[in-house]
Amino acid sequence: MRCLYCNCTESKVIDSRSADDDRTIRRRRECIGCGRRFTTYETIEVAPILVIKNDGTRQAYDMGKVRNGIIKACEKRPVPIDKIDALAEEITKKIYNSMVLEISSKEIGEMVMDGLKSLDEVAYVRYASVYRSFKDISSFMSELQRMMEKKDEKK
Repeated sequence: MRCLYCNCTESKVIDSRSADDDRTIRRRRECIGCGRRFTTYETIEVAPILVIKNDGTRQAYDMGKVRNGIIKACEKRPVPIDKIDALAEEITKKIYNSMVLEISSKEIGEMVMDGLKSLDEVAYVRYASVYRSFKDISSFMSELQRMMEKKDEKK
């Protein structure tokens, strides 16, 4: 780390604190050469993950889009926002922990549906109806029937 003032490469850390929800470390440094102080920030470098859309195009992964999709599915349902945020963060962690640089939008959609199943069944059906783009009422009913069978198995 070079000093901003004299370009000396030697400095000592005076103070370290976490910042930005413990994702960044703020360090107060003092230059050995000139004695002036400056601040540096240390963060984890995250490799961007690209989402492969259905049409083959790629775009950067955005947790906000996942969160907005979950919010839309949970609209007018008794699902607290902290549970929605937790689900979006959980999906994001799964994606980053998978160590892949590209992921299909279908895989992300499946993760969202798995999370919504346990969060709210109506929200799950709403999301699935858009995500799986049911062509007619029979395909929609078959999905509902599968859900009912799984629910009966648990009992």
